[in-house]
Amino acid sequence: MHTDAIVQYLHNHQNDIVDRLCAFLRLPSVSTDPAFTGGMRDAQTFLVTWLKSMGLSDVQLLDGGGHPAVYGAWNGAPGKPTLLIYGHYDVQPPDPLDAWVTPPFEPTIRDGRLYARGASDDKGSTAIALETIAAFLNVRGACPVNVKVFLEGEEEINSPSLRAIVELYSDLLQADGMISTDDSRVHSEIPTINVGLRGIVEFEISIKTADKDLHSGLYGGAVRNAAHEMARIIASLHDESGAIAVPGLVPPISSVPVHVRAETARFPFDEVTFVKDVGACAQGEPGFSVREQLTLRPALDINGMWGGYIGSGSKTVIPRTANAKLSLRTVPGQDPDQVSNALKAHLRAVCPSDVELSIDDPGTGCRAFDLPTGHPLLLAAKRVLSEAHGQESVLVRLGASIPVTAVFEELLGIQTLMFGFALYDEDIHAPNEFFRLASLAEGLSAWPRLLEQVGELSVDEFRSMAAAAASDTQVKHAEQVRALMT
Repeated sequence: MHTDAIVQYLHNHQNDIVDRLCAFLRLPSVSTDPAFTGGMRDAQTFLVTWLKSMGLSDVQLLDGGGHPAVYGAWNGAPGKPTLLIYGHYDVQPPDPLDAWVTPPFEPTIRDGRLYARGASDDKGSTAIALETIAAFLNVRGACPVNVKVFLEGEEEINSPSLRAIVELYSDLLQADGMISTDDSRVHSEIPTINVGLRGIVEFEISIKTADKDLHSGLYGGAVRNAAHEMARIIASLHDESGAIAVPGLVPPISSVPVHVRAETARFPFDEVTFVKDVGACAQGEPGFSVREQLTLRPALDINGMWGGYIGSGSKTVIPRTANAKLSLRTVPGQDPDQVSNALKAHLRAVCPSDVELSIDDPGTGCRAFDLPTGHPLLLAAKRVLSEAHGQESVLVRLGASIPVTAVFEELLGIQTLMFGFALYDEDIHAPNEFFRLASLAEGLSAWPRLLEQVGELSVDEFRSMAAAAASDTQVKHAEQVRALMT
């Protein structure tokens, strides 16, 4: 039976699909806030019931000590590749509530857009993948490939239990490749495929300059001020151009492959508009375009800083402590432990010897991710999108980090194709998040064709192609690491 029949079936049932998605969106599955524990459990129950009703087997919760992942499998395609299908059911908090036009957990359709928390990130694209599997099983009684569904519950809090889950259930999660629904397209008209992500290192620092807060009239000008010292430390992280000034954190220009810069330049990108649209001021590492700064180079940012009195009115106090949260986005070739140690060494070096410095490292960092250009999942996706749009897909990289890509590659040897249908402007993590119904329809056309394309390969052919692509990438990464060392 031709794939068009599956696509037609999905489009004929789109009203039912939207209703099911809305039921999913009504569940307040906020992972970071214990007040939403009930919503998380309701989402788990909802997904377990959904996967069982589709005909998946071995449906269960995979518990790693935090919010569990939801798992289910269909293994009825002997001799064909096995693909993990990844999505996440947790969402960001809805705050500030008064900024929403309609309540965040009451899905509302306006002007072809479905508004709700989690609609774009990531329940809309997750629904596309699940509905595609269900359609194959309902219409054909079989999928073109074997599938294992893995729906995480902690993506929005940096996946603290993911490693434990993978280590506990590694046998269950063995697969030939993974397709992630957690992905945002960066252009509404040009087909793009995200083939890379930056890694991330995060920690919090605090400094102490006295045993207690002091009166600025009695001690001002004679003792250290924690806020002043924190400002000096933070100011040491970058030079006047905005480039990182910490030794060991900035790879040489030669470490960025020429073909990657050329591919990045193919994507149409208005630098002036990009900065102007958010009322920002451009600043970054010289010698690179804004798009390259965003995706190919590391970024060190202060995510928050505080200390002293910040209430209404005045309080002439010299604060004894000051705090800051930092995040470092890393690029291929950089090891999270090495760059973390380099940054910590710099902080200790610039902190005065009589100031007490504390560094809280949660250990949740992950490496940057690259999908090899010859990987069979990428080749299949390029064919599907090129046929749908009548033009070749542009390979792009994102400046963000998605831990599952690096963790599954490291622990399971699995490469990930990012194939979500959210768009960059859908206000994820912000009030009035939405998902376009047109994107839903587009995804319901593309996903069946993608699985069909992959299903044309035998498992041996898939593995051979993936191994060759990985080998080529390892050679390129070795060259990058050598460039980083020079």
